[in-house]
Amino acid sequence: MKLANYISDLLYRYDCVIVPTFGGFVTNQKSARIDAFSNTFYPPYKQISFNSQLTDNDGLLANYIASTDNIKYECAVNYIKFEIEEWRKRLKTQEIEIDSIGTISEVNDKLIFEPNEKVNFLTSSFGLSEFTCQEVKREVLKKQVEDLEERAPITFTPESKKAPNYLKYAAAFIIGISAIGFGGKIYRDYQENQMATVIEVEQNNLEQRIEKATFEISKTLPAIKVEITAQKKNFHVIAGAFRYPENANVRVEQLKAEGFNAKILGVNKWGLTIVSFDSFKTREESEVQLEQIQKNEEKDAWILFQEL
Repeated sequence: MKLANYISDLLYRYDCVIVPTFGGFVTNQKSARIDAFSNTFYPPYKQISFNSQLTDNDGLLANYIASTDNIKYECAVNYIKFEIEEWRKRLKTQEIEIDSIGTISEVNDKLIFEPNEKVNFLTSSFGLSEFTCQEVKREVLKKQVEDLEERAPITFTPESKKAPNYLKYAAAFIIGISAIGFGGKIYRDYQENQMATVIEVEQNNLEQRIEKATFEISKTLPAIKVEITAQKKNFHVIAGAFRYPENANVRVEQLKAEGFNAKILGVNKWGLTIVSFDSFKTREESEVQLEQIQKNEEKDAWILFQEL
């Protein structure tokens, strides 16, 4: 894959991609806009510019090439260096096109960049494209309607204003139904009031019976056993990792003599024995202890989360 393709991939994810010894491509997000002259809508996009002063290697491009092609970081750096040399040779005689990013030319020892405005590197605008709307001519349509009304006026005859007989019957039917519904509501309210009265009487009788009742417990109720699981101490302030277990044991004894609750956590995947100053239930507790240890004991101490 060409160097330009790697740069293009990164511009979708990052706002700045530096090509070591050459320059940096910087993006600036722009909002959606409407061209009033052409009635064209443009979605949000990333505007790309080029800064020839950004030449220091920040590792982004080289690390991406190394991880993509599964090669060493040093090999990726050399690959970039070789490609830039080829770019500079071509710029002496012609402009170069950098994939879908744009074109670069050299004028009076200065690099001139022209972005490719057809490619949108803003991922949130994926699938959106520019489109043009036709202008709505409201006055013209209004004039056409007025002309139509003059040519074909709408008149109402006396017959059309009279309501048909079936509408009268329908209105009378609706009024009757409404009256029935109103009467039904009154009857339901009466039933509910009667039911509430009966419930209140039964409730009073129940309370009187409860007050007069005598409760006797003949058997002792069984005891309830509740097991409380103590919160584990999974946050450890690490004192070091030792290749030889005997050195780890010596360090544990030293820390215990200094008053720490030190212990060996085990062996990691690299075969190193991990020794901790102390262990805590929460990250907040471990961070407080870490700050004190880094200030007074070991500045390289760190926190490890490991379930014991």
